[in-house]
Amino acid sequence: MKRNCKQLGVIFALLAIILSGCKNSQQKVQDDNFITMSKEVLKDKIKGAWAAQTIGVTYGGPTEFHYLKRIIPDSIEILWSDTTMLYWMTNVPGLYDDIYMDLTFVEVMEKEGLDAPASSHAKAYANAKYWLWHANQQGRYNILHDILPPESGHWLNNPHADDIDFQIEADFAGIMNPGMPNSALEICDRVGHVMNSGDGYYGGVFVAGMYSYAFIENDIPAIVNKALALIPQESTFYQCIADVVQWYEQYPQDWKKNWQLIEDTWGLDIGCPDGAHSDFNIDAKINSAYVVLGLLYGDGDFGKTMEISTRAGQDSDCNPATAGAIVGTIIGYDQIPEYWGKGLELIEDIDFQHTSTSLNDVYEISYRHALELITRNGGEVTESEVKIKVQEPEIAPLEQNFPGYELADNIEINKRLTSDDSQELEVEFEGVGVVLKGRARHIDFDDKYALESDEETVKDYTLIVEFYIDEQLSKTMELPLYFIERAHELFYQYELPDGKHTLKLKITNPHDKVYLDVRNMIVYQKKHS
Repeated sequence: MKRNCKQLGVIFALLAIILSGCKNSQQKVQDDNFITMSKEVLKDKIKGAWAAQTIGVTYGGPTEFHYLKRIIPDSIEILWSDTTMLYWMTNVPGLYDDIYMDLTFVEVMEKEGLDAPASSHAKAYANAKYWLWHANQQGRYNILHDILPPESGHWLNNPHADDIDFQIEADFAGIMNPGMPNSALEICDRVGHVMNSGDGYYGGVFVAGMYSYAFIENDIPAIVNKALALIPQESTFYQCIADVVQWYEQYPQDWKKNWQLIEDTWGLDIGCPDGAHSDFNIDAKINSAYVVLGLLYGDGDFGKTMEISTRAGQDSDCNPATAGAIVGTIIGYDQIPEYWGKGLELIEDIDFQHTSTSLNDVYEISYRHALELITRNGGEVTESEVKIKVQEPEIAPLEQNFPGYELADNIEINKRLTSDDSQELEVEFEGVGVVLKGRARHIDFDDKYALESDEETVKDYTLIVEFYIDEQLSKTMELPLYFIERAHELFYQYELPDGKHTLKLKITNPHDKVYLDVRNMIVYQKKHS
């Protein structure tokens, strides 16, 4: 009898383990068109997505862009404790820019409804007072100067159109669309073209798709491949991620070999002016490749997934945030390993910077949004369950930035034009496109303190500069000292006739406390056949 009891105890223990592991798999294909899961599981997965994203961005924060074109060595320890998230949330809240940007769009939908137009999302983030960079900042500048979506994110108006920006801000669109990738795609189309196009846009579509499938799939390669089906195969984004999947199949035990193949094949960034002729690479496709690297080689292990995506380098906080959050969606909040979840309770009621939304808030908001979208898209919501209508993925329209372009010269200028100098500058170049890098600056203050000047005439000062190509006025740029409203570049122009050109700038309103810092010129040429 004693032995029987012992055997029964073992059986019950095994059942408990199985049931615990299956909690987030309480879903079934009811027929070919629907998947059913409990509301409890749905909410747990939504919480898991947001919590894991926060864990991931915190974990990778200390190494962000410290390792360029190189893997973070195994000898470099990445520390974690039960107060790590609290420290970063309270002392370095700007680390969470990918989350507070997400929440900006969530708050617009909460206020105006799930059909809030692109113009509402554009206005909300363009007028927000948080610091932005790359495609986000150029998009903001465009919107403030009446270049509206989708033109604000188009590569002809935004040199950073292929950058990672929307990729790290599209989480909300997937989290609110469990098993409904086409519904996520529709939201991505509205929001993603505010700041990105082409590969930069596809990065967000791909990430949103992975979230959507992570609610109804447990197999990570299937999640990756199904989300990739949303992207047109002709795009370089698709080709890059397809390569990563293929190399995983060839080298399933060696993520570093895959990383090297990614670098050798896709490591050249031509779009982002900060990455051109540089080891810095914030291009969407290569950072998305690092997300996929972590997912495939992480094998569903939460910590291993984040570590690989982090150690791949470049944007090493956003990439583990995305990869970890996909795993967090699969396993749900309650199954996040205790080691990684410790400290969550200390921050879940803290509003993210520049928002009125905390983790506890967005858990509830995304859950409500998901229920509404499930119903809208032909599903059902009962007292205890949701019945999700399965969507066959639609393919996003083809967009390709910088078609046929390649990098040519990088012309160092390094001129500081003050009110005592000539207010004109000429530079010759040969090619079909050009970007001039630099900033308008206050003579006595560092960038971030420019707004703090006591001189009211300088505090809000905007330098007006005319730019001419071959003696023809190309555009007039308003270059404010205010960091938040700045243009990311001094000037850019693409689709020029192939050949020799002269770029001339002319400052029309010099000020004795303001100077124009002209750094370098990036020139593009057509690819040689």
